[in-house]
Amino acid sequence: MRALVVIPTYNERATLERVVKRTLGACDDLDVLVVDDGSPDGTGEIADGLAATSTRVSVLHRPGKGGLGPAYRAGLSHGLDRGYEALCEMDADESHDPADLPRMIGALQGADLVIGSRYVPGGSVVGWPSWRLALSRGGNQYVRLMTCLPVADATAGFRAFRRAVLEDIGLDTVRSDGYSFQLEMVLRAWRAGFRVVEIPITFTERHEGASKITRGIVREAIWRTARWGLVGPRAPVQVHDHSVAAQTRLP
Repeated sequence: MRALVVIPTYNERATLERVVKRTLGACDDLDVLVVDDGSPDGTGEIADGLAATSTRVSVLHRPGKGGLGPAYRAGLSHGLDRGYEALCEMDADESHDPADLPRMIGALQGADLVIGSRYVPGGSVVGWPSWRLALSRGGNQYVRLMTCLPVADATAGFRAFRRAVLEDIGLDTVRSDGYSFQLEMVLRAWRAGFRVVEIPITFTERHEGASKITRGIVREAIWRTARWGLVGPRAPVQVHDHSVAAQTRLP
């Protein structure tokens, strides 16, 4: 399955080269797209250097810091336009292990969206203080309560999509940013009748650079989740015709 790994960046020069090289080494049948939001620290130039040495790396330069959601929309759309069958999301800060990518892409044989989950059995978080872990777990419980989404880690940023999911969602209609983007994508996929599967990963807190999480991002996630819960639906109507579950008659 031909795959593209989309890596959004803003001021990630300390880790980007390692992440890209480890990603390329994880699997021969995948490419990398770096989507840089005009990083003032030179991240974009590092990405260009990596692209100059490998035909499997490409770079999409955006004019300024526009947020996670717009960066992923641009990167995923780029991949759809170029015919990739699987499209993956991954952070540039080494919190996600590229060695997990073959498992995630392989799991797409029986799923439409695969989430690298911190909160299913076998998953874990390394390096977070207790308050941040409680905030993350509590946020995911809030999502399940408000929407009935049967996913333990809906805010996870490590995931793999079959292209049919992204084509059905309509990326140009997704307006959320930050955590809300991740929430909206999995909620739309599930409500449309696509099969969502979580596989355990170990998430490691970044050692270099700064987190992009802000209070505004958290507030957006809270009110958008409440709105999505109110407008429903609270369960898929049926299995989507283009879902792998419909094609293989998976339960």
